[in-house]
Parts: sequence; structure tokens; C-alpha cells
Amino acid sequence: MIEIRVPELAESITEATIVRWAKSEGEPVKQGEVLVELETDKVNMEISAEHDGVIHKILCLVGTVQVGQVIALLQEGQEVEKSEEKEPTPVTQKEARTFVQAAGNPTVIASPAARRIARDLNIPLSQVRSADPLGRVNAKDVMVMATEVQKPEIEKTHPETHLEHPVKSFDKLVDRVPMSKRRQTIANRLVEAQHNAAMLTTFNEVDMSEILSLRKRRGEAFLKQHDVKLGFMSFFTKAVVRALKQYPMVNAEINEKEFLIKKYYDIGIAVAAEEGLVVPVVRNADRLNFAELEQEIVNLANKARHNQLRLSDLQGGTFTITNGGTFGSLMSTPILNAPQVGILGMHKIQWRPVAIDEEKMENRPMMYIALSYDHRIIDGKEAVGFLVKVKELLEDPEVLLIEG
Repeated sequence: MIEIRVPELAESITEATIVRWAKSEGEPVKQGEVLVELETDKVNMEISAEHDGVIHKILCLVGTVQVGQVIALLQEGQEVEKSEEKEPTPVTQKEARTFVQAAGNPTVIASPAARRIARDLNIPLSQVRSADPLGRVNAKDVMVMATEVQKPEIEKTHPETHLEHPVKSFDKLVDRVPMSKRRQTIANRLVEAQHNAAMLTTFNEVDMSEILSLRKRRGEAFLKQHDVKLGFMSFFTKAVVRALKQYPMVNAEINEKEFLIKKYYDIGIAVAAEEGLVVPVVRNADRLNFAELEQEIVNLANKARHNQLRLSDLQGGTFTITNGGTFGSLMSTPILNAPQVGILGMHKIQWRPVAIDEEKMENRPMMYIALSYDHRIIDGKEAVGFLVKVKELLEDPEVLLIEG
């Protein structure tokens, strides 16, 4: 019997949460196939089978598990026993292996996990409402039923506070969704960032005319030559790196009573993934050209959206760029990504009338940009100077192309 254990994750991570099992008890697996998906406070990761065999027993179906914990047993080299019972509803071959008729009620089709949870919680499967169009019961259906069964007991132990003038209330539909470990971590870190830093935000606006014109003129040739689109993020990353070199305290960190002024430029690019915001890091951004920057940003964004980021992809950034304009934000105050002391917020490009001189007005594609910074290490003069430098470089992007 082979033990399936939670692998070593990272030096600072000791536990994870089981998100889903890709295999069920009794189901055959081949070496390399995904068995279970785990969620940590930073990334999701998958555990794959190292041997061919059959899932003998799942020891931990859901919940928090520790590094090194045995969560399943794999019987090496066995074949799954085929059920001779006729299924009452048409199912695929894969579903026939996963969903079997519940004992004692031949009209209920339930997964092994659902049957085990129902047995442990003493819930009749015949009373479980299935969300499946074919009426098959899975583990989630049983857990929803368990919540409904326990709700009256919770209400008895937590009665409502007595009101002197009772107000008539009506039942409201509410979904209770537990916070994922990553969302809990995001929430805690955002609160910590505001409590542990003297955070201020300064704003400016950028005329994006030259960048839009350059992308229009050179975008097609850039795509053909490098097989990646010339986006906005490479311009902003280049401008940020140049400004960080001129204002090094924005690229620093506070370590107790010392300032750690970093002489390297690992730029975090915030990406909105399904499970929440993540900030993968572009390493040595100052050494990459426009095409290399765009390709690296695309690769990291794709990995984030498909839960393929490694912990090493998220660690060690020196400064962060976040683009709320992707979702239509016109202006915002980004929150620091501790222990970093600066973060640049991009926003939506909006056509607005702009005064060219005392008499002339023109419609220009304008973008508000915001720098949130830790006032303990960065003075207002430095913060404003940094943002003005970014603005100047973006409004004259040929400087970035020529000087690199």
C-alpha cells in the first residue's frame, strides 16, 4: 500500500486546504495523473500519482491538512472491480466508475465520497437534493444538506437579541460561502499593510497619445517579429524601472531600524485570478527588452489564471504595478504589497478635453496614475518626483525604446 502525503510546500507554509479530489475511491490511476488539488495561502498546486494503481482509501476528503500528512492510500497494480448493476440513468463510462447506486435505495446514484460523508453524518441519501441534471448526488450536495440540517441547532444555541419593539422579518436567500485560505491571507495582508505602514497616495495623469500612436504604427510588425502583442504593461514596466533607478528609496524596504535599498528590479504584476488577486514577479525587469517583458507578463498571467503558479513566481518582488483600468476603474488608491514600500496603479484610458495652451483645447486619451507609498521611508517630494518621472517617460516613449 502506497501512502499519498502532502508534499513539502515552502519554508513558510506548513498547511494547505484540499480543494477537490480528481479521483475517487476504487478508481484506477496512472502515473502522472492528478489525484488532488491543494490550496495554500499563495498558490494552488496539484499532487500527481507516482505509481499506477487504484485509490484504495481517501483519508481526508476536505479541510485543512498538514505538510507530510497521509491523505490517501494507493493500492499499486490493482484493477478496479466492475459493477454488474445496471445504472438507472445514462452516464458516461467515467461517470459509471465514479457514481454508483446508493446501498438500500437503488434509485439514488451517488459518488463514493458522497456515500461516505452521508454515512459519517448519518444523512439519508434519499433526502439529499442533487444539483446534477441527471440526479446524481456528489459530496457537495451532501455537505449542503448537512448545513441545512445543522442550521436549526445553531439558531437554538445563538438566539436573536431581544428587541423592545420586535420588527417583523422575512426569510431572505443567503449563500454562505467559506473563505478560501488564499482569500483569508489576502484579507489579512491588506489589513496589515494599512496598519503597519504610513500609507499615502499621490496622483498624476498621463497623455497616452504617443504610446497609442506608437502601438498603432509598430504593433503589427512587433507581433510578426516576436509572436507577442505590444501591450501597455511593457511601457509602464520600463518607465517604472527607470524612475526607480532615479528614486532608489521607492525600491527599498524597511527592516526594523534599517533601510534595505535594493539594487535589482523584480517587478510584481498584479493579476486577477479566479481565486483572488495574485502578484507574480518579473525577474530582472531592467535587463529585458520590450518583447521579453511582454512574453514574460503573458506567461505569468496565463499561469495565474490556470492555477499553475509556483511559490517562486510570487516571492521577492521589489515594486508592484496593478492595472485597475482593465476592469474600467478611472481612479483608485492601490494598497501596498508589503514589505514593498511602493505600488503604481494604472487606470482606464479616457478621452478628455485637455488644454494645450492658453487658447487651444484638444481631446486626448488620458490616464490617471496613482502611487501609493510608505511615508516612513519615502518623502512626499520623492513620491511626487517618481510619479512625474513615470509620466514624462510614458509621454515620450521613444526615450524608452532608444535608451532601453
